[in-house]
Amino acid sequence: MRIVVACDHAGFHLKQEMLPVIRALGHEVTDVGTHTTAAVDYPDYAVAGCSLVVDGRADRGILFCGSGVGMSVAANKIPGIRAGNVEDHYSAHQGVEHDDMNVLVLGGRTIGLAVAEELVRAFLGAQYTGEDRHARRLLKVLEIEANPERFRAMAIGHTVNTGAAGVPSPRV
Repeated sequence: MRIVVACDHAGFHLKQEMLPVIRALGHEVTDVGTHTTAAVDYPDYAVAGCSLVVDGRADRGILFCGSGVGMSVAANKIPGIRAGNVEDHYSAHQGVEHDDMNVLVLGGRTIGLAVAEELVRAFLGAQYTGEDRHARRLLKVLEIEANPERFRAMAIGHTVNTGAAGVPSPRV
């Protein structure tokens, strides 16, 4: 697979340690930075990495920051990205298998090298199952992404119906 990696300054060292792991698994890697430990803003690198996934130049992405939270929040604002800040083996593969997660986010200050390598291996070794229950749920997520205004009303206290596809829709 074609894998894009990106990090901020706090994720730089973990990214550097994971690059040879990803390559050893036979994947082509594009590193969009940062390339030093000088302070940078994580949203810039989340966008840089995720844009390659969205436009098809990368099959999946791996982002690194201090906790994994900031990169995950920023990445999930980008349409087409399904990012997970993962710290356990099960979630690293299950996120792909059930949720079609296309970006793994790791915290350089929260997990060690051995765990990071295990998570990278699990994420890159997993495939989306496409089972009916997972496909149905993924369609609901994609509906939310495609129609945020429908769901904004729900967030401010409106009651909810279930739409034709089983997707909650605001009651007007």
